[in-house]
Amino acid sequence: MKQIKKVVIVGGGSAGWMSAAALGKLLGNQFEIVLIESEQIGTVGVGEATIPTLHIFNRLLDINEQDLMAKTNATFKLGIQFEHWKTLNDSYIHSFGEIGTDTWACGFHHFWLKAKQQGFAIDIGDYTAEHLAARQNKFAIDSKQNKGYAFHLDAGLFAQYLRNIAEKHQVKRVEGLVTQATLNPQTGDIETLTLDNGEQISGDLFIDCSGFSGLLIEKQLHTGFDNWAHYLPCDKAVAVQTESLAELRPYTRAIAHQAGWRWQIPLQNRCGNGLVYSSHYLSDDEAVQTLLGNCQGQTINSPRLITYQTGTRRKHWHKNCVAIGLSAGFIEPLESTGIHLFQAAIIKLLQNFPVADIHSTERDEFNLSMQNEMKQIRDFIVLHYCTTKRTDSPFWQHCQNMEIPESLKHRIEMFRHSGRIGKQANELFDERSWVQVMLGMGIEPMHYHPVVDRLTQTDLQDFVESVKHQVKQRVARWPSHQQFIQAYCPAK
Repeated sequence: MKQIKKVVIVGGGSAGWMSAAALGKLLGNQFEIVLIESEQIGTVGVGEATIPTLHIFNRLLDINEQDLMAKTNATFKLGIQFEHWKTLNDSYIHSFGEIGTDTWACGFHHFWLKAKQQGFAIDIGDYTAEHLAARQNKFAIDSKQNKGYAFHLDAGLFAQYLRNIAEKHQVKRVEGLVTQATLNPQTGDIETLTLDNGEQISGDLFIDCSGFSGLLIEKQLHTGFDNWAHYLPCDKAVAVQTESLAELRPYTRAIAHQAGWRWQIPLQNRCGNGLVYSSHYLSDDEAVQTLLGNCQGQTINSPRLITYQTGTRRKHWHKNCVAIGLSAGFIEPLESTGIHLFQAAIIKLLQNFPVADIHSTERDEFNLSMQNEMKQIRDFIVLHYCTTKRTDSPFWQHCQNMEIPESLKHRIEMFRHSGRIGKQANELFDERSWVQVMLGMGIEPMHYHPVVDRLTQTDLQDFVESVKHQVKQRVARWPSHQQFIQAYCPAK
């Protein structure tokens, strides 16, 4: 039995410093933690939109929300507005927060479906405070909100913020490039890493946060990769920052174009812009021109091209190496799940951290959990593409006819027939998220849950009207997003 005495993290960025901060804060007094990072290697640095699960990470590390937001130029996020996805000139919002009031038998949308058939229900977003507030550019934190919001933040400043936490808990940063790894000839485990200056660093557990290169998990341990390009057609992105001109919106924009989509993420001091596309349908030069032609405000930096491969490592934990971040796999940025996946892997590692030697049961549990997480998120992302009604370009025609996972096909058919989702335990995107995207993409259920018919038409109308009224009254008290930020977390 080889007890874990030293953990070595390879790579910085959000994934590396999130791992270092969490391990240092929660387990740092039990072993030595070293993070190897090279200033010669840049980070992807465009994961600037988050989802509400980040609140869990902040609580674990006792991070003060106002301090974090002020130091990362952050704004609030109530959801994502999807434009031109179903058809040209069509849009819908996938918001956070509760939709109406659920019952033990079914979600509020079943009551809404019957009310809509009867002619006295309006857009489902009017029954969700976060949805209505997003459309009105409002924001507040109130007692009923239950953390139904996330953040837009500067990824580089976020990594620096976490580095400060990590170093306060005795995490040691080492500057250098890893040029070689020495493996144990009997076990195949990693024993030492050699840096470009000749320094050798030994360890017992290695965390690979080296990004797409998979420096340890793939190049050294040859773990294998499952490619999902047949489900997710986009394989490139170009990103650029611009000056902030418009009023700060409390949501991300995801605007479909002829060969993919582009994002718009408002920060307090600037706007993050990017264009995700398929290289089979759009050249790099065309992508840059399309992005710059649609940006508002003066550009701050030069456009940066990013090439990626969608899919997952066959094992996220192999031998004595755990892949966290882009080294473990990548889906795509559409629903802002990047930082969530970093966080999910870190928490799962903490829950299964070796008590003595590294045991296969801990690895197997970790790998099963992360594979399920990746596949469930993959299906939700594919849903946005395969249900399009657009036929105006070869890209969207391909999306309509491409292969999709059987698990997703089952969910679409179930929702179309009965309005049910069939959510699995511990799944990231819950029924509310699936319902909003399904409806937004034009999938209308043929039936609603029979429990709805227990209400008379008058009772049903009173019920949905009362929900709408409560949401409207609640949001009416909220200030503008800009006003709330200036009072709560102005950038430092």
